[in-house]
Amino acid sequence: MDFQLTDDQRVLRAAARELLAGRFGGERLRAAVGDPALDRALWRELGAAGFFALRLPEAAGGVGLGLPEAVLVCEEAGRALLPGPLVACHLLAGVVDGVADGERIVALADAAQGPGWWEHPADCDELILLDEPPGQPGGAYRIPAPEARAAAQRPPSSVDPLTPLARIPGPSDASRTPLGTAVDVPRLRREATLLTAAQQLGSAARTVDDAVAHARTREQFGAPIGSFQAVKHLCAGMLVRAEIARSAVYAAAVTQSEQEVAGAKLLADEAAVRNARDCVQVHGGMGFTWEADVHLHLKRGWLRAETWGPAHVMEERLAASLSAG
Repeated sequence: MDFQLTDDQRVLRAAARELLAGRFGGERLRAAVGDPALDRALWRELGAAGFFALRLPEAAGGVGLGLPEAVLVCEEAGRALLPGPLVACHLLAGVVDGVADGERIVALADAAQGPGWWEHPADCDELILLDEPPGQPGGAYRIPAPEARAAAQRPPSSVDPLTPLARIPGPSDASRTPLGTAVDVPRLRREATLLTAAQQLGSAARTVDDAVAHARTREQFGAPIGSFQAVKHLCAGMLVRAEIARSAVYAAAVTQSEQEVAGAKLLADEAAVRNARDCVQVHGGMGFTWEADVHLHLKRGWLRAETWGPAHVMEERLAASLSAG
């Protein structure tokens, strides 16, 4: 099996990177730190570019591509630190009207094991909650944003300044509307986990590039710091983690195996968080300041590591799968 990207996939990845660099570059990223409200115009532009309708059939107005292509787009979004429920909008584009073209913003939260985390509660038009009410089969429930906001519990702050959060309990009988059999909940969870891993992969790859670029230009003792063995080892370790995660994420996009998705999420989370830490180290004292964007990758990595499969859940799932043969 050939896991090399096709020419069309390379073009898709390059187009996504170019669009995000032009519409959500460094200045816009820093502006979003002070004002994390989602840019509706950008969201509509992403919809027009096919970000959300990527896997919808062409007959339904979509692009007609597959999960590997969705992974590439989410990887580029993670590289750019694009805020917002991109994964949710992609997965629900064919379920909730107006999402595919970016006119409506929908969030996805999982309350099966307790209150779910809801990203950007003030900006969403609707919330889809995955829940398993006592005595009832698990399912997906539609909750209007005003009712969801009324029931939400806001933490003091989010670790990621670009991602406001709220905790949402399971829906009451009065507020929840089942989405019915149109939604395959296990598949929704699996694909949300994989696409979140792809975002982590993008962040891990970006911090490799940032660390190497800084090491080439920053000089100490009359030489670029990249010539020092300790810095070389840091950068080499970052590259190894990112490429191992890339292999796992790309393979899981093809096999769609529960076991491989769990492994991909573990490896991508480790790569995103550890690479961001090492990138801070390469940047030295400046890496700890708001002058560099490195800390934003670290904070996003922490947040995504707890989203759609924290390490202890993925480890247990992987161990159970391996022990079952």
